[in-house]
Amino acid sequence: MKFKSSTAMTQILDALFKVYEARVPDVRKITRAMIDKKMVKDQSDIINDHIAFRTMGVPHLGIASFEKIFLAHGYTRMDFYHFEAKKLDAYWYSPPTEDLPRVFISELKVDQLSESTQQIIKKYTDGVQTDPVDALNLNDVPTVANFFQTPLWSLPSLEDYESLLKESEYAAWVIYNRYYLNHYTISVHDLPEPYNTLESFDTFLKSIGIDLNTSGGEIKTSQDGLLRQSSSVANQVVASFDGGATKKIAGSYVEFAERSVLPEYAFLDQKRLLRKHRREGFETSNADRIFESTFTSQLKK
Repeated sequence: MKFKSSTAMTQILDALFKVYEARVPDVRKITRAMIDKKMVKDQSDIINDHIAFRTMGVPHLGIASFEKIFLAHGYTRMDFYHFEAKKLDAYWYSPPTEDLPRVFISELKVDQLSESTQQIIKKYTDGVQTDPVDALNLNDVPTVANFFQTPLWSLPSLEDYESLLKESEYAAWVIYNRYYLNHYTISVHDLPEPYNTLESFDTFLKSIGIDLNTSGGEIKTSQDGLLRQSSSVANQVVASFDGGATKKIAGSYVEFAERSVLPEYAFLDQKRLLRKHRREGFETSNADRIFESTFTSQLKK
Protein backbone atom coordinates (compact mmCIF):
# COMPACT_ATOMS: atom_id res chain seq x y z
CA MET A 1 0.00 0.00 0.00
CA LYS A 2 1.27 3.45 -0.90
CA PHE A 3 0.54 6.39 1.39
CA LYS A 4 1.12 10.13 0.96
CA SER A 5 2.75 10.39 4.38
CA SER A 6 3.77 8.18 7.28
CA THR A 7 1.40 8.29 10.26
CA ALA A 8 0.57 5.94 13.10
CA MET A 9 -2.38 4.65 11.05
CA THR A 10 -0.35 3.99 7.91
CA GLN A 11 2.28 2.18 9.96
CA ILE A 12 -0.41 0.04 11.61
CA LEU A 13 -1.87 -0.79 8.20
CA ASP A 14 1.56 -1.73 6.84
CA ALA A 15 2.16 -4.04 9.79
CA LEU A 16 -1.27 -5.62 9.34
CA PHE A 17 -0.65 -6.20 5.65
CA LYS A 18 2.71 -7.91 6.20
CA VAL A 19 1.10 -10.56 8.42
CA TYR A 20 -1.86 -10.94 6.05
CA GLU A 21 0.36 -11.23 2.95
CA ALA A 22 2.46 -13.94 4.60
CA ARG A 23 -0.65 -15.88 5.66
CA VAL A 24 -2.53 -15.66 2.35
CA PRO A 25 -0.44 -17.07 -0.55
CA ASP A 26 -2.89 -15.73 -3.15
CA VAL A 27 -1.86 -12.15 -2.28
CA ARG A 28 1.72 -12.55 -3.52
CA LYS A 29 0.65 -14.78 -6.38
CA ILE A 30 -1.73 -12.11 -7.69
CA THR A 31 0.77 -9.30 -7.15
CA ARG A 32 3.55 -11.13 -9.02
CA ALA A 33 1.24 -11.82 -11.95
CA MET A 34 0.07 -8.19 -12.02
CA ILE A 35 3.70 -7.07 -12.17
CA ASP A 36 4.41 -9.55 -14.98
CA LYS A 37 1.47 -8.12 -16.94
CA LYS A 38 2.77 -4.59 -16.25
CA MET A 39 -0.42 -3.53 -14.48
CA VAL A 40 1.73 -2.28 -11.59
CA LYS A 41 5.43 -1.89 -10.85
CA ASP A 42 5.19 -3.33 -7.35
CA GLN A 43 2.69 -4.10 -4.60
CA SER A 44 2.61 -0.51 -3.38
CA ASP A 45 1.11 0.57 -6.72
CA ILE A 46 -2.07 -1.43 -6.01
CA ILE A 47 -4.82 0.81 -4.62
CA ASN A 48 -6.57 -0.80 -1.67
CA ASP A 49 -10.30 -0.12 -1.86
CA HIS A 50 -11.05 -1.42 1.62
CA ILE A 51 -10.07 -3.85 4.35
CA ALA A 52 -12.47 -5.93 6.44
CA PHE A 53 -12.62 -7.45 9.91
CA ARG A 54 -14.99 -9.82 11.70
CA THR A 55 -16.00 -9.60 15.37
CA MET A 56 -18.13 -11.32 18.01
CA GLY A 57 -21.14 -9.42 19.37
CA VAL A 58 -20.53 -10.15 23.06
CA PRO A 59 -19.86 -7.84 26.05
CA HIS A 60 -16.61 -5.82 25.76
CA LEU A 61 -15.98 -6.93 22.17
CA GLY A 62 -17.75 -6.50 18.82
CA ILE A 63 -17.96 -3.37 16.69
CA ALA A 64 -18.30 -0.98 19.66
CA SER A 65 -14.87 -2.04 20.87
CA PHE A 66 -13.01 -2.67 17.62
CA GLU A 67 -14.06 0.52 15.82
CA LYS A 68 -12.28 2.65 18.44
CA ILE A 69 -8.95 1.83 16.78
CA PHE A 70 -10.02 3.46 13.53
CA LEU A 71 -12.12 6.28 14.99
CA ALA A 72 -9.07 7.36 16.99
CA HIS A 73 -7.15 7.80 13.75
CA GLY A 74 -9.69 9.95 11.96
CA TYR A 75 -12.02 7.40 10.39
CA THR A 76 -15.75 8.24 10.32
CA ARG A 77 -18.50 5.67 10.88
CA MET A 78 -20.82 5.61 7.88
CA ASP A 79 -23.69 3.34 6.78
CA PHE A 80 -25.17 0.45 8.74
CA TYR A 81 -25.87 -2.96 7.15
CA HIS A 82 -27.85 -5.93 8.44
CA PHE A 83 -27.60 -9.51 7.21
CA GLU A 84 -30.65 -11.30 8.58
CA ALA A 85 -29.91 -14.87 7.47
CA LYS A 86 -26.30 -14.76 8.64
CA LYS A 87 -27.23 -12.88 11.86
CA LEU A 88 -24.69 -10.15 11.21
CA ASP A 89 -24.54 -6.37 11.52
CA ALA A 90 -21.88 -4.16 9.96
CA TYR A 91 -20.70 -0.59 9.43
CA TRP A 92 -18.25 0.88 7.00
CA TYR A 93 -15.82 3.63 7.90
CA SER A 94 -14.61 6.46 5.69
CA PRO A 95 -10.90 7.30 5.96
CA PRO A 96 -9.59 10.77 6.81
CA THR A 97 -7.56 10.92 3.58
CA GLU A 98 -8.12 9.33 0.17
CA ASP A 99 -4.89 7.35 0.20
CA LEU A 100 -6.18 5.23 3.11
CA PRO A 101 -8.53 2.30 2.53
CA ARG A 102 -12.14 2.23 3.66
CA VAL A 103 -12.78 -0.13 6.58
CA PHE A 104 -15.66 -2.62 6.87
CA ILE A 105 -16.35 -4.14 10.31
CA SER A 106 -18.98 -6.82 10.84
CA GLU A 107 -20.32 -8.38 14.02
CA LEU A 108 -22.04 -11.67 14.76
CA LYS A 109 -25.28 -11.23 16.75
CA VAL A 110 -24.43 -14.00 19.19
CA ASP A 111 -27.67 -13.64 21.19
CA GLN A 112 -29.64 -14.67 18.08
CA LEU A 113 -27.93 -18.07 17.84
CA SER A 114 -29.09 -21.29 19.48
CA GLU A 115 -28.45 -21.64 23.19
CA SER A 116 -25.88 -24.40 22.66
CA THR A 117 -23.91 -22.30 20.17
CA GLN A 118 -24.05 -19.29 22.48
CA GLN A 119 -22.64 -21.38 25.30
CA ILE A 120 -19.70 -22.54 23.16
CA ILE A 121 -18.86 -18.97 22.17
CA LYS A 122 -19.23 -17.63 25.71
CA LYS A 123 -16.98 -20.39 27.05
CA TYR A 124 -14.19 -18.55 25.26
CA THR A 125 -15.27 -14.92 25.28
CA ASP A 126 -16.54 -14.72 28.88
CA GLY A 127 -12.93 -14.47 29.98
CA VAL A 128 -12.79 -10.98 28.46
CA GLN A 129 -13.98 -8.88 31.40
CA THR A 130 -13.13 -5.41 30.09
CA ASP A 131 -12.85 -3.78 26.67
CA PRO A 132 -9.33 -4.73 25.50
CA VAL A 133 -9.06 -1.71 23.19
CA ASP A 134 -9.46 0.64 26.16
CA ALA A 135 -6.17 -0.69 27.54
CA LEU A 136 -4.23 0.23 24.38
CA ASN A 137 -2.28 3.36 23.60
CA LEU A 138 -3.80 3.76 20.14
CA ASN A 139 -0.85 5.87 18.97
CA ASP A 140 1.65 3.16 19.89
CA VAL A 141 2.14 1.43 16.55
CA PRO A 142 3.77 -1.85 17.73
CA THR A 143 1.18 -2.28 20.49
CA VAL A 144 -1.80 -1.78 18.17
CA ALA A 145 -0.27 -3.87 15.37
CA ASN A 146 0.36 -6.73 17.81
CA PHE A 147 -3.18 -6.47 19.17
CA PHE A 148 -4.62 -7.70 15.86
CA GLN A 149 -2.59 -10.90 16.20
CA THR A 150 -2.96 -11.37 19.97
CA PRO A 151 -5.39 -14.05 21.23
CA LEU A 152 -8.21 -12.64 23.36
CA TRP A 153 -9.42 -16.08 24.41
CA SER A 154 -8.03 -19.60 24.67
CA LEU A 155 -7.40 -21.83 21.68
CA PRO A 156 -10.66 -23.58 20.75
CA SER A 157 -11.04 -27.34 20.60
CA LEU A 158 -11.70 -28.97 17.24
CA GLU A 159 -15.00 -30.26 18.62
CA ASP A 160 -16.16 -26.75 19.47
CA TYR A 161 -14.97 -25.38 16.14
CA GLU A 162 -16.91 -28.01 14.22
CA SER A 163 -20.01 -27.48 16.35
CA LEU A 164 -19.95 -23.76 15.55
CA LEU A 165 -19.38 -24.50 11.87
CA LYS A 166 -22.72 -26.32 11.69
CA GLU A 167 -24.75 -23.27 12.72
CA SER A 168 -22.57 -20.27 11.85
CA GLU A 169 -19.50 -20.54 9.63
CA TYR A 170 -18.79 -16.92 10.53
CA ALA A 171 -18.66 -17.87 14.24
CA ALA A 172 -16.27 -20.73 13.53
CA TRP A 173 -14.01 -18.43 11.50
CA VAL A 174 -13.82 -15.80 14.25
CA ILE A 175 -13.38 -18.24 17.14
CA TYR A 176 -10.14 -19.44 15.51
CA ASN A 177 -8.93 -16.49 13.38
CA ARG A 178 -10.00 -13.72 15.78
CA TYR A 179 -8.99 -10.23 14.55
CA TYR A 180 -6.82 -11.35 11.63
CA LEU A 181 -7.34 -9.17 8.58
CA ASN A 182 -10.19 -10.93 6.74
CA HIS A 183 -9.39 -9.43 3.33
CA TYR A 184 -7.97 -6.51 1.45
CA THR A 185 -9.45 -5.30 -1.81
CA ILE A 186 -7.82 -4.46 -5.13
CA SER A 187 -9.39 -1.39 -6.73
CA VAL A 188 -9.94 -2.72 -10.24
CA HIS A 189 -11.16 0.52 -11.85
CA ASP A 190 -7.80 2.11 -10.97
CA LEU A 191 -5.86 -0.42 -13.05
CA PRO A 192 -4.72 0.28 -16.62
CA GLU A 193 -6.73 -0.95 -19.59
CA PRO A 194 -7.66 -3.64 -20.43
CA TYR A 195 -7.67 -4.87 -16.82
CA ASN A 196 -9.84 -2.11 -15.33
CA THR A 197 -13.14 -4.00 -15.48
CA LEU A 198 -14.09 -6.98 -13.33
CA GLU A 199 -14.80 -9.15 -16.37
CA SER A 200 -11.26 -8.74 -17.70
CA PHE A 201 -9.61 -8.85 -14.28
CA ASP A 202 -11.49 -12.00 -13.25
CA THR A 203 -10.42 -13.64 -16.51
CA PHE A 204 -6.83 -12.74 -15.64
CA LEU A 205 -7.26 -14.16 -12.11
CA LYS A 206 -8.60 -17.47 -13.40
CA SER A 207 -5.74 -17.68 -15.93
CA ILE A 208 -3.23 -17.72 -13.04
CA GLY A 209 -5.17 -20.32 -11.07
CA ILE A 210 -7.09 -18.17 -8.58
CA ASP A 211 -10.37 -19.78 -7.49
CA LEU A 212 -13.22 -17.27 -7.37
CA ASN A 213 -16.20 -17.19 -5.02
CA THR A 214 -19.18 -18.20 -7.17
CA SER A 215 -21.94 -17.55 -4.62
CA GLY A 216 -24.43 -15.34 -6.43
CA GLY A 217 -22.21 -15.47 -9.53
CA GLU A 218 -18.55 -14.53 -9.85
CA ILE A 219 -19.46 -10.83 -10.04
CA LYS A 220 -21.81 -9.41 -7.42
CA THR A 221 -23.58 -6.22 -8.57
CA SER A 222 -25.37 -3.57 -6.51
CA GLN A 223 -28.96 -2.64 -7.32
CA ASP A 224 -27.84 0.63 -8.89
CA GLY A 225 -25.28 -1.23 -11.00
CA LEU A 226 -22.48 1.07 -9.84
CA LEU A 227 -20.65 -1.23 -7.40
CA ARG A 228 -19.40 -4.59 -8.62
CA GLN A 229 -17.36 -6.99 -6.53
CA SER A 230 -15.79 -10.41 -6.73
CA SER A 231 -13.46 -12.31 -4.42
CA SER A 232 -11.13 -15.26 -4.24
CA VAL A 233 -11.97 -18.36 -2.25
CA ALA A 234 -10.14 -18.21 1.09
CA ASN A 235 -6.72 -19.81 1.29
CA GLN A 236 -6.79 -22.63 3.79
CA VAL A 237 -4.50 -22.80 6.80
CA VAL A 238 -3.52 -25.81 8.89
CA ALA A 239 -5.09 -24.96 12.22
CA SER A 240 -3.82 -26.42 15.49
CA PHE A 241 -6.55 -26.83 18.09
CA ASP A 242 -6.55 -27.29 21.83
CA GLY A 243 -5.63 -30.88 22.59
CA GLY A 244 -3.29 -31.16 19.60
CA ALA A 245 -5.79 -31.87 16.81
CA THR A 246 -5.12 -30.24 13.43
CA LYS A 247 -7.41 -29.44 10.51
CA LYS A 248 -7.28 -27.38 7.33
CA ILE A 249 -9.71 -24.49 7.70
CA ALA A 250 -10.56 -21.24 5.93
CA GLY A 251 -8.14 -18.40 6.43
CA SER A 252 -8.38 -15.06 4.63
CA TYR A 253 -8.90 -14.06 1.00
CA VAL A 254 -8.63 -11.22 -1.53
CA GLU A 255 -11.48 -9.09 -2.85
CA PHE A 256 -11.74 -7.10 -6.08
CA ALA A 257 -13.96 -4.03 -6.48
CA GLU A 258 -15.03 -1.87 -9.41
CA ARG A 259 -16.70 1.42 -8.50
CA SER A 260 -18.35 3.18 -11.43
CA VAL A 261 -18.45 6.93 -11.95
CA LEU A 262 -21.64 8.52 -10.60
CA PRO A 263 -23.98 9.67 -13.41
CA GLU A 264 -23.62 13.33 -12.42
CA TYR A 265 -19.86 13.14 -13.04
CA ALA A 266 -19.98 11.19 -16.30
CA PHE A 267 -18.76 14.28 -18.18
CA LEU A 268 -15.41 14.36 -16.32
CA ASP A 269 -12.22 13.34 -18.05
CA GLN A 270 -10.81 10.07 -16.69
CA LYS A 271 -7.68 11.85 -15.44
CA ARG A 272 -9.76 14.22 -13.30
CA LEU A 273 -11.75 11.54 -11.49
CA LEU A 274 -11.39 11.35 -7.72
CA ARG A 275 -12.81 8.93 -5.17
CA LYS A 276 -15.73 11.27 -4.48
CA HIS A 277 -16.82 11.01 -8.13
CA ARG A 278 -17.40 7.26 -7.88
CA ARG A 279 -19.98 5.07 -6.14
CA GLU A 280 -19.31 5.04 -2.40
CA GLY A 281 -20.19 2.67 0.40
CA PHE A 282 -21.21 -0.95 0.14
CA GLU A 283 -24.23 -3.09 -0.77
CA THR A 284 -25.86 -5.62 1.55
CA SER A 285 -26.59 -8.16 -1.20
CA ASN A 286 -23.00 -8.02 -2.48
CA ALA A 287 -21.41 -8.29 0.96
CA ASP A 288 -23.73 -11.15 1.91
CA ARG A 289 -22.20 -13.24 -0.88
CA ILE A 290 -18.63 -12.04 -0.31
CA PHE A 291 -18.82 -13.34 3.28
CA GLU A 292 -19.11 -16.83 1.80
CA SER A 293 -15.53 -16.73 0.52
CA THR A 294 -14.63 -18.51 3.77
CA PHE A 295 -17.56 -20.95 3.70
CA THR A 296 -17.15 -24.68 3.12
CA SER A 297 -19.50 -24.49 0.13
CA GLN A 298 -16.78 -22.51 -1.68
CA LEU A 299 -13.77 -24.37 -0.26
CA LYS A 300 -15.09 -27.73 -1.44
CA LYS A 301 -15.80 -26.78 -5.07
